[in-house]
Amino acid sequence: MADEDLVYEVHEIVVQKVGHVPLAKGDFTHLPKKVKIFLAHCVQLCKPRGIYICDGSAEEADEIIHKLLERGTLTRLTKYKNNYLCRTDPDDVARVESKTFITTANKYDSVPHVREGVKSALGCWMSPEDMKVELDHRFPGCMSGRMMYVIPFCMGPLGSPLSKIGVQVTDSNYVLLCMRVMTRVSPKVWELLGDDDFVKCIHSMGCPRPVQRRVKNHWPCNPEKVIIAHFPEERKIKSFGSGYGGNSLLGKKCFALRIASVIARDEGWMAEHMLIMSITTPKGKEYFVSAAFPSACGKTNLAMLNPSLPGFRIQCVGDDIAWMKFDEKGVLHGINPEAGFFGVAPGTNMKTNPNAVLSFQENSIFTNVGETADGGYFWEGLEDEVPPGIGITTWLGQPWHIGCPGKAAHPNSRFTCPASQCPIIHPKWEDPKGVPISAIIFGGRRPTGVPLVFEAKSWAHGVMIGACVKSEATAAAEFQGKTIMHDPMAMRPFMGYNFGHYLQHWLDLEKPDRKMPKIFHVNWFRLDNNGRFLWPGFGDNIRVLDWILRRVDGDASIAVDSPVGWIPKKGSIDLSGLGSINEDELFSLPHDYWLEDSRESRSFLKSQVGPDCPPIIYRLLEDQEAAFVKQQ
Repeated sequence: MADEDLVYEVHEIVVQKVGHVPLAKGDFTHLPKKVKIFLAHCVQLCKPRGIYICDGSAEEADEIIHKLLERGTLTRLTKYKNNYLCRTDPDDVARVESKTFITTANKYDSVPHVREGVKSALGCWMSPEDMKVELDHRFPGCMSGRMMYVIPFCMGPLGSPLSKIGVQVTDSNYVLLCMRVMTRVSPKVWELLGDDDFVKCIHSMGCPRPVQRRVKNHWPCNPEKVIIAHFPEERKIKSFGSGYGGNSLLGKKCFALRIASVIARDEGWMAEHMLIMSITTPKGKEYFVSAAFPSACGKTNLAMLNPSLPGFRIQCVGDDIAWMKFDEKGVLHGINPEAGFFGVAPGTNMKTNPNAVLSFQENSIFTNVGETADGGYFWEGLEDEVPPGIGITTWLGQPWHIGCPGKAAHPNSRFTCPASQCPIIHPKWEDPKGVPISAIIFGGRRPTGVPLVFEAKSWAHGVMIGACVKSEATAAAEFQGKTIMHDPMAMRPFMGYNFGHYLQHWLDLEKPDRKMPKIFHVNWFRLDNNGRFLWPGFGDNIRVLDWILRRVDGDASIAVDSPVGWIPKKGSIDLSGLGSINEDELFSLPHDYWLEDSRESRSFLKSQVGPDCPPIIYRLLEDQEAAFVKQQ
């Protein structure tokens, strides 16, 4: 037998300056060369007690789950099959935008030129030199006494030309379990990767042993030193101190939006904070649309809509992130790069989103929700779906029952479940080619002034509408105490590069040989003078989607021109069975409101994007303002 045919079992590797490092699981020798170099660097930097190369298998997950049950990190929710509850440290419950940075040699590759004295709201930049100082204070020895888990993952279907590969190292078992749900973790990733480059993801909870800070809820973290650093030029992410999803599941916002948006710009495609859904009409014609709403504004609910009109069918491709690219025929195709749903729990129930509820009945992880005495989950919105008077333990571990002060679940509590379990997941959700996108929808929580739906007059006008997206504050992000916040393209916290350049990239996508999707804006949240919703929302949103699809098909008879775009002609939206709907108020464009809104949006862009904003965006906003002035 030739030497190269011999099989060697490797139990440890030798790393320069570190020495012998035990290999708890996996085969280091057969990893791609670039991965070996990356892991050697991580071991040398973080100094873990051993290396565990993950394979994404059910057996591996069971092993980790049993360990976390023993430790008390996870609680088994006995009412369901393979469902678990995790409570985090109360200081580690959400994305930390103020500690999230983009690092490039040139500052204005990362962030726009803001007006003097103004703090950038569209990304935080830190110089490579300053970032090195910050990271050098944190990462050396950060995994001491802990295992370093190596997670090979694919964003998008394995083998799809639209997919990208990453390798994450982490010292968190929770991250390992959630990454297995949210991405495609598999040894096949090593085969697909070969000698190609990959996105390098380094995560640590920042609690080397012996720990210096008291661990709460069996959840090691280091909230005082949290930092999430992105290096788009190097395709690298380094996250320290937080175990919470958006900060630690680096395939999600960090890779799939911030780093991927830069890759998309360089390669000529789009990485967006958007759902993708399929709508089949009563005539049997299927359409795919994508929609961008700020976090916690209803993307998951729309992606899994239960239509109230007969004959319509909804299927879900993805609920949060879309990667989209024009094919050789000029048609925009999109994939969901994720493999799971990481949804906001409060407000999710069998009335608002039955398909989401049915998706997480097994094989799911719940973070910072309440627990009922019979082994079930609980959060605000489930009051009518649990036995009356049942005892509940809050996310903080305190006894509670419905009617008590306070809340049982954290407002940003989450469910993590496999997308494959969604009862309306589309058969093509993992199609390597993706699905054809006919319309792009923007939206947000706008209690006053903004009509239920309107359509952009052109691609550039649609980009302007997206650049002016605003919304009420939600629990998913730091909104700095303001009631209505700008969230351009619903990408405000997730931009990987200069937002002005991002808008120009969108504009440049329009070419004569391409079938550009129509662009719309929706607002389910408008209130009347008594503070009541003017629109029932939820399943009745199919009525708005029906109008959108008829516009996609070119029906000119159902729309009228307005200063903000095409709005529905009165009577063109099916309101049958809804009772009293104030259609006039629902579609009204209050003159003073829109005059102020147009000026405020332009002021925001001039202040935050300045000379980096494409001139056509300013011109279109000026045209909108002039149209309202003309009405005076």
